[in-house]
Amino acid sequence: MASKLFKTRGIVLRSVKYGETSLVVTLYTELFGIQSYLVNGVRKAAGRSGGKANLFQPAALLDLVVYHQEGRSLNRIKEFNWGHLYQHIFSDVTKNAVALFMVELLSHCLKQPEENTALFEFTEDCLVHLDEAPPAVTANLSLFFALHLTHFFGVSPRLTSLEGDTYYFDLVESTLSIEPPLHEQFIEGKRAQACADILRARQPAELEEIRLNQEIRRQLLQIMERYYQLHIQDFRPLKTLPVLAAVLS
Repeated sequence: MASKLFKTRGIVLRSVKYGETSLVVTLYTELFGIQSYLVNGVRKAAGRSGGKANLFQPAALLDLVVYHQEGRSLNRIKEFNWGHLYQHIFSDVTKNAVALFMVELLSHCLKQPEENTALFEFTEDCLVHLDEAPPAVTANLSLFFALHLTHFFGVSPRLTSLEGDTYYFDLVESTLSIEPPLHEQFIEGKRAQACADILRARQPAELEEIRLNQEIRRQLLQIMERYYQLHIQDFRPLKTLPVLAAVLS
């Protein structure tokens, strides 16, 4: 079966050099889910100027025309342009660290190349908000993304009755409640309360009202990595997490 041309939006997850001037790029596409593409001639050859490899930085939002053949592991891109041109993500150290964490977390969760428009739009929306966000929102967006991303993979923590003085986040049973678990895989107190508050937030702008210090953010990011390891098969350690924990204030 011959490849057909399709227009789709895509989020760059990673890119690897191929040959002297090409890239193999992994994207999360709106139409086909996670896909790998060979992009010819986008890197500068030795001694030459030009090249468009900067469009394929991780977290870039692109408008694409792609060749697609079902079952093929490596397709090709015919046309590519910025879908959204960031003002800050590629130049601001903190925003870039958050964006790289987001795309790595997403890529670790994706197992099959299948369409999920809601997941694509959620990720795209979080990245656009991140680019424009004030510092207080930027600081909490990685946790917002990590907690709300669970919904798309069927492992979202359930908020039960939280009318009490102490809250417990059961990492095994995926519940936030006032009942202490009968095992040690849980967090409590301020950290559990913070998770509940972020889960209740429907838009990134609401994160400005959630005040957390650097140490609690660092702990919660590590806890969320553990949560994904418990619930997503073959979930690998996040290489971006130490950098993110270091730059978040």
